[in-house]
Amino acid sequence: MDINKIFMENQKLLEEFKKCSTDPAYFISNYIKVTHPVRGLVPFNLYPFQERIISELQGNRFNILRKFRQAGCTTIAAAYSLWTAIFQKHKSIVILSKGDAESTEVLDRIKLMYDELPEFLKPGIIEDNKHTLKLKTNSVIKSRPSGKQSGRSLAGSLLIIDEAAFIENIDTIWAAVYPIISTGGRAFVLSTVNGIGNWYHEVYQKAINKENAFNAIDISWKEHPEYAYNPNFSHLYEDMAKKGLDIHKWEDTTKANMPTKQWLQEYECSFLGTGDTYIEGEVLKQVLENVSHEYYTKYNNRMRVWQDAQPHYSYVIACDVSLGRDRDYSAFHIINMYNGQQVAEFYSNRTSINDFAKILFNEGMLYNVAPIVCERNTIGNNLIDWLYNNFEYENLWADEKGDMGFLVTAKNRETILAELEEAIRTNLVKINSERTASELTTFIITETGRVEAEKNHHDDLIMSLALAVHTYKQILDTTPMEFMSRTGTEEKPPMPALGFKNHVDPVTGKRVTQKITEDEYKWLMR
Repeated sequence: MDINKIFMENQKLLEEFKKCSTDPAYFISNYIKVTHPVRGLVPFNLYPFQERIISELQGNRFNILRKFRQAGCTTIAAAYSLWTAIFQKHKSIVILSKGDAESTEVLDRIKLMYDELPEFLKPGIIEDNKHTLKLKTNSVIKSRPSGKQSGRSLAGSLLIIDEAAFIENIDTIWAAVYPIISTGGRAFVLSTVNGIGNWYHEVYQKAINKENAFNAIDISWKEHPEYAYNPNFSHLYEDMAKKGLDIHKWEDTTKANMPTKQWLQEYECSFLGTGDTYIEGEVLKQVLENVSHEYYTKYNNRMRVWQDAQPHYSYVIACDVSLGRDRDYSAFHIINMYNGQQVAEFYSNRTSINDFAKILFNEGMLYNVAPIVCERNTIGNNLIDWLYNNFEYENLWADEKGDMGFLVTAKNRETILAELEEAIRTNLVKINSERTASELTTFIITETGRVEAEKNHHDDLIMSLALAVHTYKQILDTTPMEFMSRTGTEEKPPMPALGFKNHVDPVTGKRVTQKITEDEYKWLMR
């Protein structure tokens, strides 16, 4: 036997071991095997979006993944768990699944991966049973079903919660387990979406808004070469064709075999309410796909701006006002009346009415003295009063009776919402805001037929946008197009101010319809 040859082979194995120990993606792509539903036992050659997931896991302590159906993410979690147990000593990896069958199935995948490894990557097994795999590195993988008391026994270096949106009592479990991992542990939460208002949805939304420590990971089915054509995977399509599968037909076939709402949730990863959304599913899908993240913020992140005011365009501003005391939100939209683009959006539940009025005045002046339409229900009158009397804004919108603002009633509410639906469906208005699009996903038709926000959600952005669309359509119907777009050298005559017939004294509050307490008036006048 050639000793030098053996030495060289051992050196190569040692170098390979070191490379695997520092690069989980390399280890998984080169040595992990999995069972594919069509191709059987195959090497787990990671796709680019799967490599990105692993990179995010390596770079962040807390990760939450929003995944589409059959993305291979549970398999990634299983392979990453095995990598951790093999190459790191004295680690405890806990995988929490929604049921016992799911928990044993995940561990069975891990055991298969381990069995298919070459010997130089196998440290040896100390314990092997239905829910536990312990290796000679003294690292252990525990796969457990969820339960009310699960959190009490989930102490670990790495906690993986699979299909978190479907686990009952997950908020209680997380509250119990977080103190255990807060001093250095790591967490990976992954799931397909399952409606709104649950723990997974709330944690994900806070992660997106940078309101917690979680790093949000988003993937799209269009990144999966088995679902959407990718010229770099021609060999894959040859294998699929042999089995009668056509990559170019996958989307159409899948959509045809399931309701639109199911497609949106399982593949588009859309958080939808329990009722039917007011905006039809396919239209809503287009809205969500076409939002823009290219904006800057103003007023301490309360306002987002996609396009600054242009001198040759006309704009309309519509608002829905709240008290600004952590209740409902004050919101307004600025719409370009030439092309229907949403160019700016304000959204806050901590802005008092006088501050809100000042911001509206500033933005109205900035956007070419844009007409401002305010709903005048209850406290909307106070906002109008501030704009008219305190700031002397010269272009407040008035109805056909000459009353400033828009009085929303049960009857005209249906009308302006119908106008909004038509405007979105026909692309009369272009929504850039992800926040507005998100509200549309929870704006539903209830069993009684009423159109409203899902419980524990808001419709302030929707109602202000509906007012904007209503005003926009009225101006389009009554104004020559020359008014809508003009050269920068032309002067824009201001709309004449109309008599203010709905004045509310902000001190006495004598208007009966207001129903505002003395404490709330003090807040209004802050």
